[in-house]
Amino acid sequence: MNRREASRLRRLDRRRSWKPFTDMREYLASEPHIIERGRGRWLYDSEGRRLLDAVSSLWCNLLGHRVPEIDRAVREQLGRAAHTTSLGPTHPAAIELADRLVRMAPEGLERVFYTDSGSEAVEVALKLAVGHWRHRGRPEKSKIVCLAESYHGDTLGAVSVGGIEVFHSEWRKLCFEAIRVPSPACHACPRSDSPSCGRKCLAALERLLAERSGEIAALVIEPRIQAAAGMLFAWDGYLREARRLTRKYDVLLIADEVATGFGRTGKRFACDHEGVRPDLLCLAKGLTGGYLPLAVTLATGEIFESFLAQAPGERRVFYHGHTYTANPLGCAAALAAMKLYLREEPKLRRRSRELAKALAPLGKLPHVAGVRLLGLMGGVELIEDKGFRKPFDPKRRVGAAACRAALDHGVLVRPLGDLLVVMPPINTTPPEMRHLARGLAAAIRQVTG
Repeated sequence: MNRREASRLRRLDRRRSWKPFTDMREYLASEPHIIERGRGRWLYDSEGRRLLDAVSSLWCNLLGHRVPEIDRAVREQLGRAAHTTSLGPTHPAAIELADRLVRMAPEGLERVFYTDSGSEAVEVALKLAVGHWRHRGRPEKSKIVCLAESYHGDTLGAVSVGGIEVFHSEWRKLCFEAIRVPSPACHACPRSDSPSCGRKCLAALERLLAERSGEIAALVIEPRIQAAAGMLFAWDGYLREARRLTRKYDVLLIADEVATGFGRTGKRFACDHEGVRPDLLCLAKGLTGGYLPLAVTLATGEIFESFLAQAPGERRVFYHGHTYTANPLGCAAALAAMKLYLREEPKLRRRSRELAKALAPLGKLPHVAGVRLLGLMGGVELIEDKGFRKPFDPKRRVGAAACRAALDHGVLVRPLGDLLVVMPPINTTPPEMRHLARGLAAAIRQVTG
């Protein structure tokens, strides 16, 4: 792309676009960053820079760009049909993908409901949980429990069970009232290094379930990592204990693995780290390899059966659906992506070690509080004073500045405050990981001095 064309596009973008999660006054004063093309784990921008896609194009690009097998699957599906409704009819790719996902998922998840995004997959799970208890003759079980600092998407049901105030507070009056319990992320807990800790976050969950399980339909949780909150890691065993408690008190467990699914944490699903089988599992992002919008909610046979009519004329229809539900192009891309994922899965443990090794030196930089990783997912936290754990003034936006600087060192990352999110495609090579580490180190030094 020549400079004249890039300049024209930037002017047009500033005139017409409204960007998500973006301060538009600041954006309008900037030079919009234009990505022109991609190949493998690399993106190429209008300035001719070659950038490692270290954030997987917002956590969804599982296997790189222009993957021949996924490209071919989408082209072949285009030769048959780009879209057909799933409100009644079906098509081969949707049938095959549902079967593939059930065979990949934790045991007991037997049914697949298609939708378009991770947020909508969570909406489906919330409705199914409440509807399940209503059809079982317990309509009073209609409350949803969620974690503080949680993020499950931006539709109103998902916002209702969100806990990040900067994202969600503006919309509270439009939402239903959820019940919040403390986050199990020790990093964000002032008691974590104190004798007074005593796993109070788990005790609070058990106390709530013991007192109010008769009105609670489900606990919705991001297993192991609360990603959008700043890569907050739960302590080992919390997920297993939460599953034990939900079973004990007859409450459903919804696992939102939109961000963590398909190898991101070093295992197929984050639930697999603790041998947990949820009642409802939400998947999206990497499902199609990052090619097309597609999401699923997997449910147990018991939940599915509660929506089956018990007598002629009884209506237990699940009244939820979208125009592009089970879009054939998305399903075809997902089938190809899942086949490739299973080929890469045996390498996840080794690649997790390689990424940790590559990024470890960053922890020695004077303005890096630490590197947090689980598998191929985590972040690099920036801090003003390491000795006193003094953060940078948020108004300085050091994380955003470091991400801008990283572009000149061949790395594309995105900040969450002053945490630089690291989540490269799962087939990133060791040389590419070292490139990532060098680029981040140079950017951090440049910004922090």
